[in-house]
Amino acid sequence: MIDFKVNRQSCTLCGECITDCPSRIISFGEDGYPTITQEKEGTCYRCQHCLAICPMGAVSILGHHASFSHLLKGAFPDPDALEMLIRGRRSVRRFKQENLDPVLFQRLLDVAWQAPTGVNSRQVRFTVLDSHDKVALLRDEVMAGLTRLVNNNALPEKMGFFANFVSIWEKHRSDVIFRDAPHLLIASAPHSVASPMQDCMIALASFDLFAQANGVGTLWNGLAKWAMNEILPETRHRLGIPADHLFGYAMVFGKPAVQYARTVQHGPALIYRALEGDAADGPSL
Repeated sequence: MIDFKVNRQSCTLCGECITDCPSRIISFGEDGYPTITQEKEGTCYRCQHCLAICPMGAVSILGHHASFSHLLKGAFPDPDALEMLIRGRRSVRRFKQENLDPVLFQRLLDVAWQAPTGVNSRQVRFTVLDSHDKVALLRDEVMAGLTRLVNNNALPEKMGFFANFVSIWEKHRSDVIFRDAPHLLIASAPHSVASPMQDCMIALASFDLFAQANGVGTLWNGLAKWAMNEILPETRHRLGIPADHLFGYAMVFGKPAVQYARTVQHGPALIYRALEGDAADGPSL
């Protein structure tokens, strides 16, 4: 049951919920109001477009009511400020060792989980280490595993460069992989969904921008992913990542111990404008 309801006192019969429904299962019923027949409920995407688009807040679905949603008019960020966030965010490799406030920590995850997913599957799973002590414990276990492989000359051939990280750790206790960050986030999704990798990356990109907007530093951590997923796959089990999940990517984050003063100067953008001019007519035969 998707529990689609329309408040007849406030519904103006504008038909926007019908027109905007991606699966086209809403129609005017015999009583003249929007409805979803029982035989069509199974094809609902559960996207809540109908709830979002209703100007009067007359639609509820899946137990969700418009009164608990946020109004969008005038609430989006200033375009120039958003541009500065995108241009100015940096990968952070120097963190303060203090943990984030738990309320902020939870908010970052809740907001990031609003990110779009293929076919609205909503199956991205966040595996988190919520304290510096937990990340340090994982780091010690991973470094011990890597050291064992190095000593046994058993590192995968393409991952031989990890021997350098082990050497740096043994000589200087410098954490090149986890960067001594207080928090770790891993996004995973079932292999069975339509786009597991894309779903994970979109969720982490959303997390990245919202975290930086809140003064939280982030690092997309390919080294940690390789170490935990490819080199020491038993770490997946240790962290409780389901066996049927694709390990999307890893990110460390926390309060930055560095502040950047200005944007950098990438570009220009690589752009190919397809189907312009004669090319739009197709190749000559």
